[in-house]
Amino acid sequence: MRRVALLSIAALSACSAPGGPYPSLQPRAAEAIDPRVPVNRPVNNRPVTPALASRLSALVEQARAGAGPFDSAASEAERLAAAAGAPQSEGWIVAEQALTAAIAARRPVATALGDIDALAASALQAQQGLAPNDLAAVMDAQAEVGTLDARQSARVDAVQKRLGI
Repeated sequence: MRRVALLSIAALSACSAPGGPYPSLQPRAAEAIDPRVPVNRPVNNRPVTPALASRLSALVEQARAGAGPFDSAASEAERLAAAAGAPQSEGWIVAEQALTAAIAARRPVATALGDIDALAASALQAQQGLAPNDLAAVMDAQAEVGTLDARQSARVDAVQKRLGI
């Protein structure tokens, strides 16, 4: 037992160092900075890039222009689906062909939506980010064209459900 006590005292004495300059316990300069102070960063508040605004406007207009042909094709498909007979009958096949034409008429909206996404991705890669106003313009265009796309998708889904597809 004595031997263990002597060994532990010897081990503890080996950890102590002879006198010397000890580090100061005074606050350091970095500790004087208040971490709650907000960091001021400049905001890039420039207007939307004219080329981006022009391209987004053209894509939204493309989607709007494609809405009319889709609406007439979808109305025809809905009318034929309402009168369609049993699956695989002549009336059902005609309604399915009309539905295919309505789906094809969605192309301008789907293309515009994809082009808006590609335009935003290209700008992100080229500029390593988007200015707040550019981002807002892209999101507004996506929202408008996305609404058209969702409405068209719902009409197509309703006809498909009616036909049992």
